[in-house]
Amino acid sequence: SKSLTDREGAKANMQAELEQSEGDKTSASKELMVLGQYIASLHAECDWLISNFEVRKQARSDEIDSLGRAKAVLSGADYSLVQTSSNSRLLRRGRA
Repeated sequence: SKSLTDREGAKANMQAELEQSEGDKTSASKELMVLGQYIASLHAECDWLISNFEVRKQARSDEIDSLGRAKAVLSGADYSLVQTSSNSRLLRRGRA
C-alpha cells in the first residue's frame, strides 16, 4: 500500500514535470518563430540595401558634388541667379 502511494506520488510529480516541459517547449517554439520572422525581415532589408547600393552610392556622390558647387557659389558671392526686385514685380504682375 505504501509503495503504491509512493508510485502514485512519483507519477503525479512526473506528470507535473511533463506539463511544465510541454509549456516550456510551446514558449520556446513561439520565441523561435518570432526570431525566424525577425531574421527574415533583416534578410529582406539587407537584400534591398545590397541591390540598391550602387544607386544610393551614386546619389550620395551627386549630392556631395551639388553641395560643393553650392558652397562655391556662396563663397564666390555669385548672385547671377538671384532675382532682383524689378524682376520679381514683373513676375507678380504676370501671375495676377
